[in-house]
Amino acid sequence: MTTTDWITDIALVLVVFRQLREGRLDLKTFLIPLGIVAFVAHSYLHSVPTAGNDLVLIGALMAVGAALGIAGGVYTRVRAVGKHLLIKAGVVSAVLWVLGMGARMGFQIWVSHGGGADDVARFSIAHHITTDQAWVAAFVLMALTEVVTRLATIFVRSRRVNGRQAHTTAAAHPAPSLGPTA
Repeated sequence: MTTTDWITDIALVLVVFRQLREGRLDLKTFLIPLGIVAFVAHSYLHSVPTAGNDLVLIGALMAVGAALGIAGGVYTRVRAVGKHLLIKAGVVSAVLWVLGMGARMGFQIWVSHGGGADDVARFSIAHHITTDQAWVAAFVLMALTEVVTRLATIFVRSRRVNGRQAHTTAAAHPAPSLGPTA
């Protein structure tokens, strides 16, 4: 693993730790993780191999990323305080995020330095995965999918909280009506 690999993996893990403290839901909440995964995708995702069972591997890991992202978004508290929305990642959300990001980092370390390269090569041959680029694409797209689905889940939940708050405010302060004398 390169220094850049370590920095980006750690940065992605730290994103959710930043949200363990409740804070405002704002544009930064969305742009920072999207910027990090965009950088990773630009740096490592040069192609998406389609031969053999490459797409099966990629699809399977993207499905895992989607499941982790949606669950992480569900277990992130979103609430309205005044005109602001606040979010706070729960313990389950943090564990799922670290599990997803940590699994990728662990796989990289195992393959690069832990003797896992031969095992991955045997698995790839047995399951018709054609190149190491398929593994790279699968893990990068897994991370991208996890980030995007988590943020999309938080966004949808924030719109629902805003909608409930607007409905509650409207019910508490009904619009003036014209009486029968008008």
